Amino acid sequence: MTKTLFTNARLIDPVALTDTLGALLVEDGAISQVFEEAAPDVTGPQVVDCEGKCLAPGIVDIGVKVSEPGERHKESFRSAGRAAAAGGVTTIVTRPDTTPAIDTPETLEFVERRASIDAPVKVLPMAALTKGRDGKEMTEIGFLQDAGAVAFTDCDRVVTNTKVFSRALTYARSCDALVIAHIQEPGLSEGAAVTSGKFASLRGLPGVSPMAERMGLDRDISLIEMTGARYHADQITTARALPALERAKRNGLRITAGVGVHHLTLNELDVADYRTFFKLKPPLRAEEDRLAVVQAVADGLIDIICSMHTPQDEESKRLPYEEAASGAVGLETLLPAALRLYHAGHLDLPQLFRALSLNPSKLLNLQTGRLTAGSPADLVLFDPDAPFVLDRFTLQSKSKNTPFDGARLQGKVLGTWVAGEDVRGET
Repeated sequence: MTKTLFTNARLIDPVALTDTLGALLVEDGAISQVFEEAAPDVTGPQVVDCEGKCLAPGIVDIGVKVSEPGERHKESFRSAGRAAAAGGVTTIVTRPDTTPAIDTPETLEFVERRASIDAPVKVLPMAALTKGRDGKEMTEIGFLQDAGAVAFTDCDRVVTNTKVFSRALTYARSCDALVIAHIQEPGLSEGAAVTSGKFASLRGLPGVSPMAERMGLDRDISLIEMTGARYHADQITTARALPALERAKRNGLRITAGVGVHHLTLNELDVADYRTFFKLKPPLRAEEDRLAVVQAVADGLIDIICSMHTPQDEESKRLPYEEAASGAVGLETLLPAALRLYHAGHLDLPQLFRALSLNPSKLLNLQTGRLTAGSPADLVLFDPDAPFVLDRFTLQSKSKNTPFDGARLQGKVLGTWVAGEDVRGET
């Protein structure tokens, strides 16, 4: 039985919402004891002196794109796993928007096999909700769930046929399967590159109204009410969508919501002179929207912060803004970017890890995300105050499309453990 004692740590507990000095003993891959202040003498463990730095549950990142199968040059399970370990992410929940889409048990098994061989962190795959992500015929949800799919999503493709979507939600409810959806009204959103407004007009870029998000959410809430399905909105990024989310939760619907870290820390003005690394889906919003969404995270209305890690190669980004591919990598920058909210006084560290670790674990019925005896020893050690300037070419991801290139960030990951094993050393 292996033992590791973490001493002199600031323990960030998202369950108790506390930030206290203490120590933590790990035995055979699980947390066995949590000590207040100094740890007593324990026979024979390896000792990790945290030197007063923060020890928190490892991040569970929902919505990571790994480009296997089909586009391995953008990201592989090996490179994504190394990036996750470098960023304090101990579990990645992968999207099915690959080539081909992960819509059969056979494709899902391929993904699980590659991940188990190549990734140093835990990998939980999602499967497509409809075949080919085409929105016409639902996948074999029961079989895919038996094969290991933890949720079902067509990613950024909206199922426009409400009859197909309602049938899929009804079937998912019978299996108690989680459905994750992208809440944009597709007609309004088609062809848009930025959020509509004065800035979009000045830049001459096609925009989409924030109301498209509200309309998409309103439709989906109606279908959740009709079917009783478990539902998660992948990204809520506008103030106008928040009242509908609040009402749905108050009415007892089985709905949760997430937001990407880029929409919490950047706004539409960051696009500046057509900087395509800032082209995301949905597009960056106005500062008023950003602040409203940050407050929703602090209040617990929005449950989860994720990276929405979307690798794109140089060729797809070095194009005119309208033609460039959407998306940004985020596995390594998720924590330091999210710490901007801490340093700005919007969230404290336990609140932050409630959204990064505890709530995603709860959503997927995992035992991670906790600093309690018996929980898996998936941990991240970090210095929240360490400053650095990000150089995108130092990232472990194969693709380097980060909007934080050259940005001053504060917060460095010092160690990442999965089931008590140090995996950051493999990066």
